[in-house]
Amino acid sequence: MHIVIAVIIVAIILAFLLIYHDMHSFVVVSYDIDTDKIEGEKTFCLLSDLHDHVYGNNNDTLLKRIDEINPDGILIAGDMITAHHSGDAQSIRPAVDLLSALKQKYPLYVGNGNHEFKVREYKDVYGNCYEEYTGKLHQNGIDIIINEHEDFDGTNIRIYGLELDYSFFPKLRKGKMYDGFMDDKLGKIDNNFFNILIAHNPIYFDEYADWGADLTVSGHIHGGIVRLPFIGGVISPAYNLFPKYDGGRFDQKGKTMILSRGLGTHTIPVRFYNPGELDVIRIHGTKRH
Repeated sequence: MHIVIAVIIVAIILAFLLIYHDMHSFVVVSYDIDTDKIEGEKTFCLLSDLHDHVYGNNNDTLLKRIDEINPDGILIAGDMITAHHSGDAQSIRPAVDLLSALKQKYPLYVGNGNHEFKVREYKDVYGNCYEEYTGKLHQNGIDIIINEHEDFDGTNIRIYGLELDYSFFPKLRKGKMYDGFMDDKLGKIDNNFFNILIAHNPIYFDEYADWGADLTVSGHIHGGIVRLPFIGGVISPAYNLFPKYDGGRFDQKGKTMILSRGLGTHTIPVRFYNPGELDVIRIHGTKRH
């Protein structure tokens, strides 16, 4: 009996140590994508779901790692702030400081997540937090891409930012997109470009691929919060068990989605066997003159 109790105590201690480690560290995960739509190679860093988290002093640890990678551009897949406590102006500071520092060095493409949407739409709860957030970003030359696109300078890469309203983030089920929804939101896609779609919620990958996004970058799922070896993520923010899309690379119909496991947490402040994640996406062009 004493041995059993000792084993249980050790297991609990190890679990808490792993949680602490995963809550305060991040890993770098790299992906390679080939396309005949561009020439040469372009490298992007993907960040998602910061949720006001800080690595090091004012995210200097995260910034240093990005500088070591020296990407051509940065993709932000939403939820850099957290609606649960974003009424406090200080809570937007980590995201503002990080994005502003990145903007000084790299082309920056920022999409919204459900938390940004929530603080904008529910002013009775969150006041002018969204205006303060976007105002500070704008002061630093940063605009959020909301249901429109920007072209990556000097390349054949086009970057879209899709914002979904709260009806597309229901609990325990998947919301439905009507036929033509993506065209109505973003317009007809031009397949002559390599089209990157920033879309926070990954569960609509079928719809994104059918619309024509060559590469979708997403977040939202936090890697399943708790991960199990050989099984993957346990639960999504929508309370779905063992979500199909929990993190990593997914391919279908010649299209790709890179789903970041994110950098922070909210509501359930736990990451287990699931450290924060900085993603590196290298797009290798095979196009010839």
